[in-house]
Amino acid sequence: MEIPGILSIAIFLPFISAVIVAVFLTGKTARGFAVIASALELIVTAYIFIAHRQNGYDMSEKITSWFPESFPVQYFLSVDGISAPLILLTGLLGIVAIFASWNITERTKEHFMWLLLLQGAVIGVFTSMDFLLFFLFWELELIPMFFLISIWGTGRKEYSAMKFLIFTILGSAFMLIGILVIFAGTGTFDMTKVSELLPSSNLIMPVGILFLFMSIGFAVKLPVFPLHTWLPDAHTDAPTAASVMLAGVLLKMGGYGLLRVSAGMFPDQLEKYAWVLALLGVINIIYGAVITIRQTDLKRLIAYSSISHMGFVLLGLSAMGGGITSLAMTGAALQMFTHGTITGLLFLTIGFIYERTHTRHIPDLGGLARRMPVFTVSLVVAGLASLGLPGTSGFVSEITIFLGAFPAFKLATIIAAFGVVLTAAYILWMIQRSMFGPEKERFAQIGDATAVQVIPIGLLIVSIIGVGIYPAFVSDVFTEGITEMLNITGAN
Repeated sequence: MEIPGILSIAIFLPFISAVIVAVFLTGKTARGFAVIASALELIVTAYIFIAHRQNGYDMSEKITSWFPESFPVQYFLSVDGISAPLILLTGLLGIVAIFASWNITERTKEHFMWLLLLQGAVIGVFTSMDFLLFFLFWELELIPMFFLISIWGTGRKEYSAMKFLIFTILGSAFMLIGILVIFAGTGTFDMTKVSELLPSSNLIMPVGILFLFMSIGFAVKLPVFPLHTWLPDAHTDAPTAASVMLAGVLLKMGGYGLLRVSAGMFPDQLEKYAWVLALLGVINIIYGAVITIRQTDLKRLIAYSSISHMGFVLLGLSAMGGGITSLAMTGAALQMFTHGTITGLLFLTIGFIYERTHTRHIPDLGGLARRMPVFTVSLVVAGLASLGLPGTSGFVSEITIFLGAFPAFKLATIIAAFGVVLTAAYILWMIQRSMFGPEKERFAQIGDATAVQVIPIGLLIVSIIGVGIYPAFVSDVFTEGITEMLNITGAN
């Protein structure tokens, strides 16, 4: 049964919950309410995903009279095979982020308010099919993330928050120019009509430049080398919950934009410049992996590994230049989903370990496995998934990308495969140095995970192993959405 207004519920449930937390609640009450709200949000997002997967519901909501007729902005929400799994991912990581913030004591209710607002804004991005509405939610998520880093972060938190803000706003400026050019040429913000109208529209700039402007906005968020420098700083200084959301879903907004807009609305340009995407993808993969090997801070290590893993998304998109396009793009979309759960678990576990040891410096750790068996299992599972061990979700997404991209860019795919070897090197080194080896005296009285901490760890481990064993549960939905998009655009 389809529930009317379910997409609006998915967006506004976190928004309304955030207002209730901010106005009426304090301390532990705010925390408890945030848990309930995020649990309900997970149920809603899971319903959207399952309903779409099983019944193919064309869930959409449209209000055309939202603005005056002279300004044709619509309240237009919709879900397809590309967005449905990412909506589920946002719901899953939303409740994980709440549990990750369980021990927050400074300005508690504000912290949970910003987390809930962030979740609602991200779901708004994944469901919006009007360009201006899409841009509104895209910008809205900057506010909660800025405050989460600058208030509850560590180290150079103000610097990192401001760097994140400047980079993403500059990227958004390019995207806004592109949106306005599209509107001037087509007369609509409706994303479902733009791909049809663009070829015959009278644009005020060459379509190649327009494609570049839109892609830059998404590339900053992904991020793509050399627009990546904000990410390691933001991750290193962000609180655990913000790192989980940043790595898990905010980076995916960039990949989603490239897939939905760059590939879906500019297929000819994407095919023309596919070699550039392949090149940038390989640079991201190898550069990120090489820099990661040199890191001694656990969070900074995982941050650079995210840059490397997002390179696989670019490689998958480059298959439009002659590869098995639908297969590679399915792999790219699956990489976004699997990376969200894997890296979310890595940041979550590292955050919990930091709470007990008060250090993220790898040489200062070691011998923790005996005292922290749950955290050790969590880190090992996430690490093995990150390096692409068969049976985990990380393997499925990467092998799918390789199979799809190889016919188009053989050399790039081969080089990218060496990135997997480098990943194995730094992941195994990190696990061995931080969790195993001789037990250190200062950690003799250290404790393991609490019952509250086991819940988010368990949720993410189940998702990683589950998708690894039965990837079709997610990949079939992505394939359906991508095939539909390619049919509309006329791409193979």
